[in-house]
Amino acid sequence: MTIQKGLQYTKEHEWILIEENVATIGITDFAQESLGDITYVQLPKEGETIRKNDTFGVVESVKAVSDLYAPISGRVVEVNHPLLEAPEIINEDPYNEGWMLKVEMDEMGDREDLMSSDDYKDYVEENS
Repeated sequence: MTIQKGLQYTKEHEWILIEENVATIGITDFAQESLGDITYVQLPKEGETIRKNDTFGVVESVKAVSDLYAPISGRVVEVNHPLLEAPEIINEDPYNEGWMLKVEMDEMGDREDLMSSDDYKDYVEENS
């Protein structure tokens, strides 16, 4: 399991990279390993609004269907369209090519409960 430094993490196993007021969001290596081979991804459309802690999409795998939860609130400014045709990219490279959304953040305070890479590592070890 890889936990990439420089990102922030949620208890729902999403990662987030915040650059100015735009957040890139994906699922962690731990999440994709737990799901197994990902076969389908449903994501919001560009221009839609997502709200912190609400579901923003779905990931289906050979093992399970899993909701995706928004770590922040904002407007979707970009969707990783290649994932819609080739969702297995998430299994191959969850932190780079496997990103899901870019969101223009509404509230910078939304990130207060995000975990550092070290905190996320401890969280996964305690809850696995």
